[in-house]
Amino acid sequence: MLGNPFADPGARLLDAGVDIARFDGRDDTGTLESCYHLVQRCLRADQPADQPPWSLASFTAKWVEGFDGNPHESWAGSDASGAVVGCYLLTLPSRENLSRASVVLRVPPDRRRAGLGTALLRHCADRARLSGRTQLAADAWDDSAGAAFAAAVGATAGIPNMHRSLRFDDAARARLPALRRAAEARAAGYSLQSWLGPAPEELLEQVAAVHAALADAPRNAGVEPSVWDADRIRRAEKLIAEHGLVSHTVAARHDASGQLVAITQILIDASAPDCGIQQLTAVRPAHRGHRLGLLVKVAMLELLTSAAPNVSYFVTDNAGANDYMIAINAQLGFEVSGVTRTWQLDLAGFGAP
Repeated sequence: MLGNPFADPGARLLDAGVDIARFDGRDDTGTLESCYHLVQRCLRADQPADQPPWSLASFTAKWVEGFDGNPHESWAGSDASGAVVGCYLLTLPSRENLSRASVVLRVPPDRRRAGLGTALLRHCADRARLSGRTQLAADAWDDSAGAAFAAAVGATAGIPNMHRSLRFDDAARARLPALRRAAEARAAGYSLQSWLGPAPEELLEQVAAVHAALADAPRNAGVEPSVWDADRIRRAEKLIAEHGLVSHTVAARHDASGQLVAITQILIDASAPDCGIQQLTAVRPAHRGHRLGLLVKVAMLELLTSAAPNVSYFVTDNAGANDYMIAINAQLGFEVSGVTRTWQLDLAGFGAP
């Protein structure tokens, strides 16, 4: 990392008619808002209509604080008139996957196929290499302009990530009692509890242990799972609050041991209160086979019927190989809305002088 890249003359690049400069959204709110509106245009063009919009508060937190607390850089590309015509957010993992970086790179539909995306990507690749990274990853919807661009620059597509949505109407609610009875029939010896917002202090270590159960979830080759501890849970909760989101959590406790063994979490953005955004659903390996995943998800939907009555639909995503969670979502009535993949670019030689 450069000592002060905001003042470094090397932190600018004129390429393909675009001036690429790093910015700090805390101070440069004008550039931040320009990037926000640009990204919104891209999302409307590239993703399914059922995906929730980003609020300005959520976007600000992501581009100022980062998605996950890792080091990151925000860059904007401007044309000769000074208008922002592209941008990227580079994330540099600091605990796992230290040879990798990830990027959110956006060029609006009316400025594509003119070299702007390539200029931004070359610049981003150089920044990643400066931090010792050898691979760069980015997500794109299948059959989108982003997927076509990734393929064109030589990136490799990862496993499919299936996105689903559930219209939470009377028919969806009517399914819940029977599903809960079926789950409870297999879940003797377990009880439920829930909380709003951050996890209670006395449960932090147990919450981290359930998060760690995601280590065996399907993932792209070479990607290391996150290592969870109480500090990482608290940092994640801080970011959720900074993103303008409210979290609802339902957990299952093993009565004999007193330990939490399953968790599901839904986030709600105050600026889009009609949408529930599914975060993790995880069950510790020793307690699988008791339908706890279904039980906590059904209990969550029942909870939100009263706790968040404005929620009219939910969105979720799972790796295409995660048959267990996909089956649960199908029982609840979720329907496929689209597929994303993580594309991986080998930085050796890409964009190098």
